[in-house]
This record gives sequence, C-alpha cells and structure tokens, in this order.
Amino acid sequence: MKKALILPLLLLVLASYSEASRLSSVNGFRTKSYKNHSRIVVELDSSVEFTKNRLSKPDRLYFDLKNCMLQKKTVRLMKIDDGILKTVRMAQFDKNTVRLVLESGKTESFYAFMLENPYRLVIDVYDQKNAEPAYNQRNEDIGPDFGEIRKIVIDPGHGGDDPGAIGPSGIQEKDIVLSVGEKLGDILTAKYEAEVIFTRDKDIFIPLNERTELANSNKADLFISIHANASPKKDTRGIETYFLNWTDDEEAMKVAARENKISFSKMKKTRSDLQFILQDLERKIKNEESMKLASSIQNAMVSALKEDYSRIQDLGVKYAMFYVLVGAEMPSILVEISFISNHEEEKRLSEEHYKDRIAEAIASGINSYITQSTLIVKKMNKGI
Repeated sequence: MKKALILPLLLLVLASYSEASRLSSVNGFRTKSYKNHSRIVVELDSSVEFTKNRLSKPDRLYFDLKNCMLQKKTVRLMKIDDGILKTVRMAQFDKNTVRLVLESGKTESFYAFMLENPYRLVIDVYDQKNAEPAYNQRNEDIGPDFGEIRKIVIDPGHGGDDPGAIGPSGIQEKDIVLSVGEKLGDILTAKYEAEVIFTRDKDIFIPLNERTELANSNKADLFISIHANASPKKDTRGIETYFLNWTDDEEAMKVAARENKISFSKMKKTRSDLQFILQDLERKIKNEESMKLASSIQNAMVSALKEDYSRIQDLGVKYAMFYVLVGAEMPSILVEISFISNHEEEKRLSEEHYKDRIAEAIASGINSYITQSTLIVKKMNKGI
C-alpha cells in the first residue's frame, strides 16, 4: 500500500518542479532616488510580460509580473520616503504572478520598460510637481514652453522607388507616413512653435544613413521616424514604438529587418557587428531618453486612438536594431503607427481623421516628454 502511494506522490512532486522551472525568477529589486524621479529596478532571469494599474486612497501603482516566481530570500519590503515614493513591496500574488506595489504621493506619470543583459524591469516614477507643464509666459495660448529642446527632425520612412509596405488594397506606406509627417510638422510648428526639419517632404528616396546625418548636422534635439507596420498574418494589428538596442526577440527583429531592407537571416548574422556599433553608440546617444520619448509617444497614441476607435491594440515600447536610428546623436525613436497589412487598419490609415489623430497624439507625446525634460533642465540650472 505504501509503495502504491510513492509513485503518485513522486509524480506530483515532479509536476510541481516542472511547473516551477517554467516560471521566471524574480531575484529582487533595488531603488534609487533622483531629484526629479524615483527608479525601481526589478531583477529577473528572463524577459516577462507585465500589466500595470493605479489605485487611490492611498495612491499607489502596482505591476503584475506574469509567469513569475519570487525567490524565498528576496527582500519583500523597502521604505523609500524620498518625497515621491513611500514604500515598495513585492509578494507572490498567486502561484504564477508576482505583484510589485509602489505606495506613493500624487504621481502624475511613470514609465516602465523591460531591458535585457541582464533582464530587468525598470520603472521611473515622477511626482505631480515635476510633471506640471511649464507654460510660456509670453502667451499661454501657444502651450508649454519647449525651453532648450526646440529642433525636431521628422523622418517619414521610405519614399521614391522604395514604397515600403503595401496594403491589401494597394496603398503604400511611403504615402501614408509622408502625410502623417506633414500633419505632425504643422502641429508642432503652429501649436508649439517648434522648429521642424523633414528628412523628406516629397516622394523621394533618402538613404537611411543620410536621415540621421541630416539630424546630426542640424544639431537636432529629437529624431522621430514614422512608419507603418506589416505582417504576413493579416489579422495582426496594433501600435508599437521602438528605440535603438539589440534584441533577440524574433518579431522585433523581423520588423527591423523589413525597415532595414535586409533579410531576416542576414539580420541575425549581423549581430556581432551591430552589438559593436551599439557599444560605441552608448557613449554618444541618450538611450535612456529615447526610452522615455518612446514611452510618452506610445502612451499618447494608444490613449488618443482608443477615444475614437475600437480594437486599438497597444503593442508597447520595444527595441531593435533599426539602421535609421544608428548614429543619431539625440533621443531618437521609430513609431509603427498601425499595420497596413491589416484590412481594417489599412482602411483607417487612408482616412484623414485617423491620420490627424495619430499626428496629434505623436505631438502630444513629444510635448509630454519635452515638458518633463525642460523642467529637469531648469531645476538643474537653478541648482535644485
């Protein structure tokens, strides 16, 4: 009878062990306080999916890390009390979810990104005071003061004999992104008095390297490359925003390969060369600022489009080796505004209202990012 019980118990133990081995380990977290924000870094052993939410009374943010297991020796609670965060605590919410809770004051904005080598979730939290817009005192009607960040390069992708992706009904990526780029330029100049430079303002081909060279030679403050996505799966849809970094994620690599106009296999083979380039670029570009800019634009686009349209999918902020971003000496991002290969999204991309909303949202995201950056510069200049 005892022997009969051993095998089922052994199988149960092995099954439990097998399930645990499939879960990502959360190895701990660390925090750091800056003058304008608090940063939390969660250490992981693999990339994970997470959701985020906000609660009130008391005000707090929480992040659910999916398919994760909290290690037993991990610190579960840390007091911060830096004026932005009070405490950070972490617990095993259920057998497959680790929950991270940030108890705070009145936070206005926060950013969260997954990074690799090593794997970690990075969360930046800004308080309400630091996120308030700095209005131009000469005329409040023109909106927030862009301060030191005023020159923006808009890069509509493809052009000329490079049509980019082509939708089911035949509309071409190069035409859609040029239209959105022009609308974005009009908003930035008219509403925010920014200086806008286009890599192309007509249907011509510009090599990828010349686009960032133009931005560098003009000492631009930001570089925004606009594209429409495509997939062999016709039901794929959504919006995603990229910044420059190496990734092993195959879907991100496929997007980069298409925009770089090289094969997926070649993209994988160029890994060592691209990693070498990136290591050099890390001293020259503001990678962290690019992440924040990408997050601000992504959040603004998803929020704006969800107000007017159904089935808007947030594919998030990602990173990949886009040649058009290599060499940029300023915060630079590439936004994929929708899937032109999807019948419904292709139809929307042909509508002026949809393109207007995209342009307005990108401008709003740029404004949010610059407002925060301007406040940081002003505080640093005052020695706060």
